[in-house]
Amino acid sequence: MQAVVIGKPGSGVDAWTRVERARPEPGPGQVLVRMRAASLNYRDLMIARGLYGGPVKEQLVVLSDGAGEIAAVGEGVTTLRVGERVTSAYYPTWRDGPYRAEHESSSLGIGHRDGVLAQHVVLPASGVVKMPASLSFEQAATLPCAAVTAWQALFEGAARLLPGERVLVQGTGGVSLFAAQLALASGAHVIATSSSEAKLDRLAALGVRDRVHTGARPEWHEEVLRITGGEGVDHVLDVGGAATLSRSLQAVRVGGHVAVLGLLGGMGQAIDPLPILFRSVTVEGMHVGSVSMHERLARAVDRLAIQPVVDEVLDLDDAPRALAKLAAGTHFGKIVIRVP
Repeated sequence: MQAVVIGKPGSGVDAWTRVERARPEPGPGQVLVRMRAASLNYRDLMIARGLYGGPVKEQLVVLSDGAGEIAAVGEGVTTLRVGERVTSAYYPTWRDGPYRAEHESSSLGIGHRDGVLAQHVVLPASGVVKMPASLSFEQAATLPCAAVTAWQALFEGAARLLPGERVLVQGTGGVSLFAAQLALASGAHVIATSSSEAKLDRLAALGVRDRVHTGARPEWHEEVLRITGGEGVDHVLDVGGAATLSRSLQAVRVGGHVAVLGLLGGMGQAIDPLPILFRSVTVEGMHVGSVSMHERLARAVDRLAIQPVVDEVLDLDDAPRALAKLAAGTHFGKIVIRVP
């Protein structure tokens, strides 16, 4: 079978290599998935650069997010049938309950655990989720990381979104776009930031009425406060980390909620705790979500008629170009690779 692996660890956009491997077989409690599509996350670029999660095993199969159909089931599997359409779960061992440190080692496409950019992948039966009926394989492959992260931040965290509340999303990556779509479909008011005028126009086409150009307004929190009449938003989904968190804390209302979801703007910068303390802000770190959260998201995608924003679908031969495009930051939404 064909697969894409890290052939040159630490070399960034040149790290991926296409190889031939023997088809695996499922053991007890496992399923064999014939993968049809996989999508990229920013962490995949960091792994290729050697900047995320430590060393990786030799010839590690890349990517955590994929969709396909059950090709075979192992002994004892009764909940899934051959032919059913499924997606991978980001943490196959995190079934429910709070996140614990031991779940981290089950994440796909990192460390010593192969990912999903291969024609056949063996996964625990408890670590796959039935696809939303309304989506194609290419669309469903975008869900496991970005969509589940957005879902947890809005609906499963310390402060759950209510209709009519204000939500601030940052940029136009997968998490932010899924958050905007889910919030709009749930009756919330979405405000979005971006440094690109063209991407702001595309946000408008998705129904985001209030948009802030961070290039023209580097102190973008001030514009968010103006839009909200000085009150601030109820929820901020912060994906920028060190580059954005201090402004996020100024853009949120008294008693509001800041979900910290990413590190796109870097790490290591000191954050003033004063706004958190004196404005009673809840700051909550979130890392994707459980299999049960993924299942609830999948049902909501059908119920709310969410159509994932896919920037481009590339063939397996073009996998290195997909990684280079992610590094360039020119995409709007998710980059997907079709598995032949």
